[in-house]
Amino acid sequence: MSKDTAEIAVASTGPAKKVFLKTYGCQMNVYDSQRMSDALAADGYVATDAIDDADLVLLNTCHIREKAAEKVYSELGRMRDMKAERAKVGREMVIGVAGCVAQAEGREIIRRSPAVDLVIGPQTYHRLPEALRKVRGGEKVVETDYALEDKFDHLPQPKRADVISRGVTAFLTVQEGCDKFCTFCVVPYTRGSEVSRSVAQIIAEAEKLAEAGVREVTLLGQNVNAWHGIGPDGSEWGLGRLLFRLAEIPGLARLRYTTSHPRDMDDELIAAHRDLPSLMPYLHLPVQSGSDRILKAMNRKHTAADYLRLIERIRNVRPDIAMSGDFIVGFPGETDADFEATMELVRAVDYALAFSFKYSPRPGTPGADMKNHVAENVKDERLQRLQALLLDQQRAFGTSLVGKTVEVLIEKPGRQAGQIVGRSPWLQPVILDETAGEIGDIIRARITGTGHASLFAERA
Repeated sequence: MSKDTAEIAVASTGPAKKVFLKTYGCQMNVYDSQRMSDALAADGYVATDAIDDADLVLLNTCHIREKAAEKVYSELGRMRDMKAERAKVGREMVIGVAGCVAQAEGREIIRRSPAVDLVIGPQTYHRLPEALRKVRGGEKVVETDYALEDKFDHLPQPKRADVISRGVTAFLTVQEGCDKFCTFCVVPYTRGSEVSRSVAQIIAEAEKLAEAGVREVTLLGQNVNAWHGIGPDGSEWGLGRLLFRLAEIPGLARLRYTTSHPRDMDDELIAAHRDLPSLMPYLHLPVQSGSDRILKAMNRKHTAADYLRLIERIRNVRPDIAMSGDFIVGFPGETDADFEATMELVRAVDYALAFSFKYSPRPGTPGADMKNHVAENVKDERLQRLQALLLDQQRAFGTSLVGKTVEVLIEKPGRQAGQIVGRSPWLQPVILDETAGEIGDIIRARITGTGHASLFAERA
């Protein structure tokens, strides 16, 4: 799930302390930034999209790949110079690093970048206002201990106006952490073990989103389909049961969830894809490799055949479902035959969208200490071949929709005058004439053409 940076606005009517908040990485980081924004708003901060105006600059970071972490240090270097210039004229600038790089590297961040005042991990950002008070008292603060309390119980609820300002789609974290310990992944070390939010918390937050005009909610988790909780009837619920309950909330027309693990796709969740019209026909289900030997080395605990049988079961109940996935090429020990097995799996599944990356050793993970690391030029060649195949499949899927009439949720104005942008059931942006409907409408639209990663349509 990766991804461009996003700057999250904070709305508040308190004193004019200004914050510039920049988010790296996945959708969970976007959600976390929104919740940090809510906490900062309650502490009197207002947003600025100009870093030069900010009293507080906060980077919410990603540690999945090496480049993501190095981008943060590069950004901190620029901020160091900016902070020094501000100090010459008597203006304060507090610099904070949050998220997974903060959790993984802790005090090392302040050692490498002494201009940083605050390091706060993803499990402790509900303590952000108190940490900032310590910073203003002259301390360098590192908050990376896993909180004993539930951070979601301690975060202020967003104001209705803030929810409205964020649009008609929303993320909602239901599960955090991971117990799978894939050998390439830092998540168990940066996000901790699997923890599920309670049914009551999730339903209450979803209802507030719907009341503020949100039409589509995407449930988030590192292993979202590992979510479980006790329902109001006292029984144990899984993600499928939760989706059925969320589908009852008035106003919520669309449901999605990401990211899933193949080992946690149970019968009730598959049934939800069959029985819930509001559950969109799009599933991100990472496999990482098509080679059983590499899957075992990755500690995925499933085989390529297991994965393909699962895809078949899901497609049997929802034939129009579009599959998405993640792939890592060049994992230690990957041979040409292993890579060809991945290519064969991709051809068998026929993805509508997928994300693929070269293996990047992350310190502290078992993969980093393995032997037989693959040469960079070999990784490059394999990645180019895989991405070419995936791009062909993505284009073919888009082309297959031309001439069809589909439901589109209108989300926002388009980049060009006279356009609006909606979202197809399969997650593609859909560009329409602005007369097609209002933001928040779900309209029937005929697909007329395809772009690089989008569709063009007219109201049916």
